[in-house]
Amino acid sequence: MNMQHSMTHDQIARTRLEALRCEHRDLDEAIAALQGQQLTSSLALQRLKKQKLSLKDRIARLEDELTPDIIA
Repeated sequence: MNMQHSMTHDQIARTRLEALRCEHRDLDEAIAALQGQQLTSSLALQRLKKQKLSLKDRIARLEDELTPDIIA
């Protein structure tokens, strides 16, 4: 028997959204840890912050996609 387990677009988006949020939290912790060190590479810190902003943008786009448009 060939059973296909298919997820809807919303389910896939919600799963991806949760993964992005988790990755964003991990980056936040990594940035905080680097900032606490005295010999921190500013370039490494800059890259992590840029990656975190990129994730934030992707999270916002997914949230917008999942939020239904409400006409007031």
